[in-house]
Amino acid sequence: METGLLLRRLQRGELLGLPHSRPMPAIGRRCHELRIVDVEATQRIVYRIDANAIGVAEVFSKKTQATPKSVVDACRRRLRAYDAAAGEQE
Repeated sequence: METGLLLRRLQRGELLGLPHSRPMPAIGRRCHELRIVDVEATQRIVYRIDANAIGVAEVFSKKTQATPKSVVDACRRRLRAYDAAAGEQE
């Protein structure tokens, strides 16, 4: 439920900060990590704020403090592919 509420706030143009969201410059400009603390696990949603959309690059359970390199690499790759398909250059 919290996930849906936070995503709706982002869609409405609200910029979220800690504890809900933090910037992820290692992935790219306008990229952030939405932080969802659940009873069983800590979930993360990596997203990017574009002019006309909130793009979700990855959803995963976080088990350590650092974001896994495989997640960072996958997000970069997906966002590059998205930009290429949309005809944008980052």
